[in-house]
Amino acid sequence: MLEYSEIRAGKIIIYENEPCDVLDNHVARTQMRKPQNQVKLKSLLSGRTWNATFHAADKAEEADIIKRDIKFLYANKGEYWFCDLDDTSNRFKIEEKVIGERVTYLKADCKVTAMIWDDDDEEKIIKVILPVKMEFTIKEAPPSIRGNTANGGGKVAILENGVKIQVPFFVEEGDKIVVNTESGEYVERVSK
Repeated sequence: MLEYSEIRAGKIIIYENEPCDVLDNHVARTQMRKPQNQVKLKSLLSGRTWNATFHAADKAEEADIIKRDIKFLYANKGEYWFCDLDDTSNRFKIEEKVIGERVTYLKADCKVTAMIWDDDDEEKIIKVILPVKMEFTIKEAPPSIRGNTANGGGKVAILENGVKIQVPFFVEEGDKIVVNTESGEYVERVSK
């Protein structure tokens, strides 16, 4: 059990019989009142978000989460298919809402981490975590113009997965770059 002040961003707790990701928290201590922890929760089952307040006497149960590495195989008509790393014949699909907005960064044979919630001996995949940095090939990029690098800035390029990203002027079509999947930003060019 977690005390009210231990409920912090990044923790996964059981709230209203659902595993919830704590997105943000703030412990408020006012002069006349007892301290309270104001948290923003996101249900890992339904995806809805809401605010909750925990007082000094409140406690929350930490969710029993298992992390397991799995491999992304392919996407077909809105279905995302994965398999176990050890047993590739054990294939299963995960819904897009579980993966979240970073679904566009999935690549075939990409290793990801599944967070599994054990609900009364029934395992449910509630979240998929992609690597923070992944390599992608530039599919389309406007040509570099000589002298443009002096003023900084960048240009918009299209990755192999169709995502548009802001890159420096020196990046060209066919280059491999590293992208931060959490922020969607360019990190570096992979040396050839």
